[in-house]
Amino acid sequence: MRPESSKNEPFKGAVQAKSNAAHGLRDLFEVGLKDIYWAEKVLTKTLPKMVKNASSPELVNSLKNQLSETQEHVSRLEKIFEVTGIAPTAKKCDAMQGILKETNGLIRETDIGMVRDAGLIAADQKVKHYEIATYGTLHAFAKTLGENKAAELLAMNLNEEKKTDAALTGIALSAVNRQAFKADAITNT
Repeated sequence: MRPESSKNEPFKGAVQAKSNAAHGLRDLFEVGLKDIYWAEKVLTKTLPKMVKNASSPELVNSLKNQLSETQEHVSRLEKIFEVTGIAPTAKKCDAMQGILKETNGLIRETDIGMVRDAGLIAADQKVKHYEIATYGTLHAFAKTLGENKAAELLAMNLNEEKKTDAALTGIALSAVNRQAFKADAITNT
């Protein structure tokens, strides 16, 4: 275990925190909430574009369901802000912005059809995995902080994200990946 350092003597190689840095778990919880709030709000604008670029009926249906689910996640987050007394503001999420930039690039770099669908599933699962990690962490923070109603709402979002991720895997394995592979075989013959 590292010895405590004074505020004037940071550990060698440690990055000096900004003046508005999180000082406790509650601050970290607040930063995380604002981050995922931004991410979910941006997803409500991104999912329709993904729907327009998907061709598999199962994937289109999944993405449409995710849009209504994401809108519900935004509503739950707003309820969490309300019950915790945290201002409901969105803070740009660099991770989600990067994943969505990659998704847009993938759309431009794939032929429409099953190959693009396979790419959209992969991109969407990156989104889901980020959300699962974030909601899992925020749930643990809320429980530690005694924010039981927030923890309950976060657990709901977390469980829905896990179910969606599993459904996406099912869509990929049931048909999309095989059909994308067949497109590979046709292209390479």
